[in-house]
Amino acid sequence: MENIILKTDRLVFRKILKEDYSEIASILQDIEVMYAWEKAFSNEEVKLWIGENIKRYENEGYSYFLVTEKMSGKTVGLAGPLIENINGEKFIGIAYILKKEFWNKGYATESAKACISYAFNELKSDEVIAQIRTNNINSKNVAKRLNMKQVDKYIKIYDKKEMEHLIYSIKREDYFELFEEK
Repeated sequence: MENIILKTDRLVFRKILKEDYSEIASILQDIEVMYAWEKAFSNEEVKLWIGENIKRYENEGYSYFLVTEKMSGKTVGLAGPLIENINGEKFIGIAYILKKEFWNKGYATESAKACISYAFNELKSDEVIAQIRTNNINSKNVAKRLNMKQVDKYIKIYDKKEMEHLIYSIKREDYFELFEEK
């Protein structure tokens, strides 16, 4: 498989392609999966989302990746490092969206950890953040498992709605001390 960016014990991360439309639509059009966005995407919004990610690969070299199970090849979800702009300040953040059938199997933590490692090792970031909706208890638990600390909160405007987000952070030196030898 080409475009492979990352591998973990159970997962493979690769760049999104236009041909991934149906797999990505099955994720972004599931209202239960997309509860943090408070909406499911339309067909046109899925196409735009795919195009935005492909454009980010061209401009930044990274974005959301399609995540598949190593053993089965099934699509688990989407995850990746992203440039986040919060109140005029730029950060490298991590994000993930998993299909329901893969919830509660440790894939969110495994995906997030892989994206953090990528941000520190490949992108040479000094800090990695995660923006998490205040009511997203599962993602808050993922951040805590990865030793990310809540450092701030802010209001994100999405689809003309104000959505309170918590900002979790981990510094490079803390990550390497806990998870990797360097």
